[in-house]
Amino acid sequence: MHDRDLVDRVAASAGLTPAEAARVVEDVLAWYREPVEDYVRRRHAYHRLYGKHNPEIFALIADELASRLVAAPSLTQRQLRRIIYG
Repeated sequence: MHDRDLVDRVAASAGLTPAEAARVVEDVLAWYREPVEDYVRRRHAYHRLYGKHNPEIFALIADELASRLVAAPSLTQRQLRRIIYG
């Protein structure tokens, strides 16, 4: 069960039922529970799809990680490359 106060707050502020608000809260929490390695791989694939090259991608991902609500540890380009390519 989620924090009841958070679910109530989301339900009240968004006009949702408690069940709908609980699903929204779970979805948001799942987004932020994604392991750093999975996030890096997903974002790398996304940026490659749109034609970006690794040096630019690694800089973008490093900035994205730093700006997340719960920031991941700082990773060097070498660490990011190892996550992608092993």
